[in-house]
Amino acid sequence: IRCFDSGRLQGFRVPGSRFRRIPRESLIAFMKNNDIPMDQLETGKKRVLVVDDDEAVVDMFNELLERDGRFEVRTASTGYDAGILTEKFRPDVLLLDFKLPDVNGNVVCRTIRSNPNYRHMKILIISGVADPDEVAELKSAGADEFIRKPFDINAVIGRIAEMMKVA
Repeated sequence: IRCFDSGRLQGFRVPGSRFRRIPRESLIAFMKNNDIPMDQLETGKKRVLVVDDDEAVVDMFNELLERDGRFEVRTASTGYDAGILTEKFRPDVLLLDFKLPDVNGNVVCRTIRSNPNYRHMKILIISGVADPDEVAELKSAGADEFIRKPFDINAVIGRIAEMMKVA
């Protein structure tokens, strides 16, 4: 609190309350500048956000990626939730269904690609209903890859590992 109040730790006060919010980047910079260990911030696992409105697909990816051991997984079922979780979770890979209940995958891609904080993020679109023109539009919106449903789950997990260069 003293560091925040003195201006050494950057953040903002929540209007109408006594709470403070510290952006992750500010916290990391503060920790580095003050030689505070950061080993609790990073698990060493690659973060994967699975966004699909099909609960069976989400559950399958969640279970298999977690069991794999190289990945930390979060899930969302709408584009809106994907945006919120992207900000909080900061995924390395976004597994994104093209047709979501609220927005299409190209909108999510454009929104993420417009933020320079997410340049590192790989976006892998998975869908069964995209024609070649839609696939081209998704790639121009910022998707790194497109995989058509039905898919081989082991091939998808392998592709995620390749994209993230994890052994």
